[in-house]
Amino acid sequence: MTEEKDPPAKKSSGWRDSILFTLGGIILAVLVHLFVMQSFYIPSGSMENTLLINDRVAVNKLAYVFGDVERGDIVVFKGWDGEDTIKRVIGVGGDTVKCCDAKRRITVNGTPLDEENVYLYPDVYPSKQRFEVKVPPGRVWLMGDHRNNSRDSREYIDDPYKGTISEDDLVGRAFIRYWPFSRFGLLSRPETFSKVH
Repeated sequence: MTEEKDPPAKKSSGWRDSILFTLGGIILAVLVHLFVMQSFYIPSGSMENTLLINDRVAVNKLAYVFGDVERGDIVVFKGWDGEDTIKRVIGVGGDTVKCCDAKRRITVNGTPLDEENVYLYPDVYPSKQRFEVKVPPGRVWLMGDHRNNSRDSREYIDDPYKGTISEDDLVGRAFIRYWPFSRFGLLSRPETFSKVH
């Protein structure tokens, strides 16, 4: 009678583990891209000098799922032509945005914004076009930082929503400029907006 031997233990397949690890990584990357964060490049000069052509920014897509849109945020949104667009939030629902006061500053709810030497493109007025808009609830008024080179809410002021964009059309908040590396920096809300009530 011969002694039975146990079958040799199966060695774990290195290929199978590698494939599962790779697939898991791809699925995780797709989920992050769809629901959490996305990268965008800047195609125009409308946000100069905060953002230059071909800069790249990371956008937090959950920013407005768990928080409110705030004045001063830089946001990516589905624009008036349906394309992804990036601008700065100047007014939120209920705000009155007006141009301009005696010093040619834009006001929000009567409070002037000190934009020059902060983020506004050098040597341009906050707006050459005069306007006064009451932002409807659930919508935002948006402007580029290079006011002479930006098609923004002012351009569409005669549409039914007075040039505003629905908060539902916001993709998310740009929070970091990561490329080129020499221009790496956080995109924070300017202090001037904290004075608005």
